[in-house]
Amino acid sequence: MGSQTVVADVADELARRVAAGEYQPGDLMPSVRQVAEEFDMNRATAQLTLGRLESYGFVEARRGKGFTIRDVRESGGVDLYRQLFRFSIPMPDIAIEMFRDIVDVERNLVLGALLTYTSGEQPIDTAAWKASIDELESIARQDAPDLRQLLTIEVALVRRLLTALGLTMQRAILNSIGEMVLEVPEAVEAYFAGAPDLHVLVWRALAAVWDSGSGPTEAQLALFEDLFGMYHEKVIARFEELVGSVEQALDEPRAATA
Repeated sequence: MGSQTVVADVADELARRVAAGEYQPGDLMPSVRQVAEEFDMNRATAQLTLGRLESYGFVEARRGKGFTIRDVRESGGVDLYRQLFRFSIPMPDIAIEMFRDIVDVERNLVLGALLTYTSGEQPIDTAAWKASIDELESIARQDAPDLRQLLTIEVALVRRLLTALGLTMQRAILNSIGEMVLEVPEAVEAYFAGAPDLHVLVWRALAAVWDSGSGPTEAQLALFEDLFGMYHEKVIARFEELVGSVEQALDEPRAATA
């Protein structure tokens, strides 16, 4: 195993401990010597490991003291939240709470963009738009569709909307949310709690409304909002199932060695 793999694996384990609260904010991290001894590595590699943990945002270096654990939940930004979410998956209660927040922000952002665009006159490249939907449908019809690729296309579709609307901050938030979800397989799968074909149908329906030039009625908009909310509740419920199975899989070997 290469040293870089060792550094990444051990840094991930230490980050998981911070995320789980095993190390408390303000406390000192184990020293370079302690990390080297626990994980059977030399001190240079242990130093690199703690440096990587600092790059994650979980600790900060204090001259003459070592590395101090940050209050990642209180003071962390979007990038740190992304790392925290990734390391929370083995801890269902934490992961589900974070995923609910992610879904809530994503739902409000996407719904707002769709409704604003539908009621406005912002130009969009319909040829490129329809080409993306065609690609989405092509992948969705495969026997084993690549869910990560499907979600990547959908994020790009919303990004195009936000660009057309001139909503650059919302686009940046969308990009960060997309990165958070796309690097966690359980989150990606949860977003397809319904069949991938249903996603295609929604995008086709939206494209048809925009092509018509007349826009949806108030009743259609209200129905769309209701369906959107119901869908995201299914997404959260599916995520709960998936991270629950992760915890069960981790518990089985522990029980066997107890």
